Amino acid sequence: MATDVVMPQMGESIAEGTIVRWIKKIGDPIDKDEPLFEISTDKVDAEIPSPGAGVLLEITVKEGETVPVNSVVARIGAKGEKTADATDAGSSGSASPAISERPAAAAAGADGRQPAASESAAPAAAATLDDLRRTRSSPLVRNIAKQHGIDISTLSGTGISGRVTKKDITAFIEGGGAAAQARSGGAPAARGPIAPPPAFQPGENVRLEKMGVMRKKIADHMVMSIQTSPHVYSAYEVDFSRVDELRRKKKADYEAAGTKLTFTGFIAKATVDTIRQFPFSNASVDGDTIVYKRDINLGIAVALESGLIVPVIRNADEKNLLGLSKAIQDLANRARTKQLKPEEVQAGTFTITNPGIFGALFGLPIISQPQVAILGVGSVDKRVVVVDDMIAIRPMCYLTLGYDHRLIDGADAGRFLLALKERLQNFDESWL
Repeated sequence: MATDVVMPQMGESIAEGTIVRWIKKIGDPIDKDEPLFEISTDKVDAEIPSPGAGVLLEITVKEGETVPVNSVVARIGAKGEKTADATDAGSSGSASPAISERPAAAAAGADGRQPAASESAAPAAAATLDDLRRTRSSPLVRNIAKQHGIDISTLSGTGISGRVTKKDITAFIEGGGAAAQARSGGAPAARGPIAPPPAFQPGENVRLEKMGVMRKKIADHMVMSIQTSPHVYSAYEVDFSRVDELRRKKKADYEAAGTKLTFTGFIAKATVDTIRQFPFSNASVDGDTIVYKRDINLGIAVALESGLIVPVIRNADEKNLLGLSKAIQDLANRARTKQLKPEEVQAGTFTITNPGIFGALFGLPIISQPQVAILGVGSVDKRVVVVDDMIAIRPMCYLTLGYDHRLIDGADAGRFLLALKERLQNFDESWL
């Protein structure tokens, strides 16, 4: 029996993925876990391994096409089995496309029976279709609809299975649809953001370049996060003298163990211990319910040429500094070579990002939804400071906490950062 290959979900907030490249072709043999295709989302560009061994019988999603997660993108069969192209050619006398018509199959009933015309016209069926469109729209599209008072169930989407895309709703608004819907007694139009001025004027000396898939999806996700969480920031300056002393002392031991001892490792260790002390930092907001996460899954942002990716260290609080250092190095290396697995960019509960490696004094990062906090790490620089009423030169670093003000107040953020600062400035050698 053929095995369905589906579009994996590469993060909680990711609803779709784009096929960038098929590594295998129809008829090619493939082993289990051998790279099959490459995808792009706002969180990751990754090569997806085959779920089984056999022959690639059918490809149902073309390169460049974007589909919802869990959509069937290909099928793998037993070795020696004919491919979809060969089967079609044998039955009809000519080869037919391997791309299948998935929406028609999805419209059939659970027993495979196509609904009668009277059934499809029933109000209940219409409601089901509306719900389907709504649930298959991204959070960004739903937020835009809410801002403009648009009943998204009235729109006809151009996406797969009637999915309303960002392009659909933007065109609807620009065409005056939102205002017309409000005048006709539809949902009252909420006051939306003022349209930005044109990016360039006719005749202006510019160069135009299309955004890549990853860049577009990052943009959508960042806009959605800003629209979801009221962002507030607090920053503390931390003396890294103790951390620097221990790093120099233990650097060779860690290299002998197969990893590097970096400031990021120290920060990660101190952060997970601080998260355990303050559960509000490891939570999500679901309507008027606070969801406290028992597992501490630490995301470490990794800069790529095409964007940013955040692989996740599962149960990071169960690792010592050596274990965290190895995990950080391994995930970063595989992120840059597109070797991450889908589950390694999912279920993050708190994120650390380090703009300081590029020389930034500090950063004001955007929260990765549905998390409620993110730590920005600035550069570690020698600065003149006052210590015990004396002038001294110390390695100093700014740590910035970005937090969701729906859940975390400034006093809470201050307590979190103060505890983190004390852990770093008084780092215990037994934690190594």
